[in-house]
Amino acid sequence: MHRTKWPVRLALVAMGLFTFATPWVLSGCNTTKGVGQDIEAAGDAIEDAADGD
Repeated sequence: MHRTKWPVRLALVAMGLFTFATPWVLSGCNTTKGVGQDIEAAGDAIEDAADGD
């Protein structure tokens, strides 16, 4: 009986960490998207400057 408690506790800890980490991971996607847009805008500006626009 003692051996079954440890995996259950481990599963509960893993579920708890997953539950609290999910919002941060999802908000990180938004941040990454914003950084990608900033890099794209900078690339467009460099391209426009090189073309003489």
